[in-house]
Amino acid sequence: MLNAHPIFIPVLVLVIWSIIQMLWAVSARLPAISAAKLGPTAGQRTSELAELLPKQTQWKFDNYNHLMEQPTLFYATVIVLAITGLDTQFNVYLAWFYTGSRVVHSIVQSTSNPVLVRFIIFAASSIALAVMAVNGIMQML
Repeated sequence: MLNAHPIFIPVLVLVIWSIIQMLWAVSARLPAISAAKLGPTAGQRTSELAELLPKQTQWKFDNYNHLMEQPTLFYATVIVLAITGLDTQFNVYLAWFYTGSRVVHSIVQSTSNPVLVRFIIFAASSIALAVMAVNGIMQML
């Protein structure tokens, strides 16, 4: 039997959420492109496309892009913690907090998009990630 590390479960949940977010974004964008009667070259530059579509449509893609940014640091941190045996229960809790807050951030940004609320959620997830990384370093020293 595989020696599974519980800290990988929130990673896989965030990966699945990222795929769901991508599908949500695509399912919003394609009808918006059709409704705007844009041709097949309209999406060559996403910044130009964003100006042609409703902002609520773009929010979903903005969030998908965000899920391809900072979470990569989360994935790397979790891998390091797991392979070094530092995937403590505390770090597992932090990983779940990070994943949960990123999902909440996605829902907020993709629906109503209040910047201050998004920032608070983002800051909380960033603090959890930083604590995981610092905790790992301190345990290695």
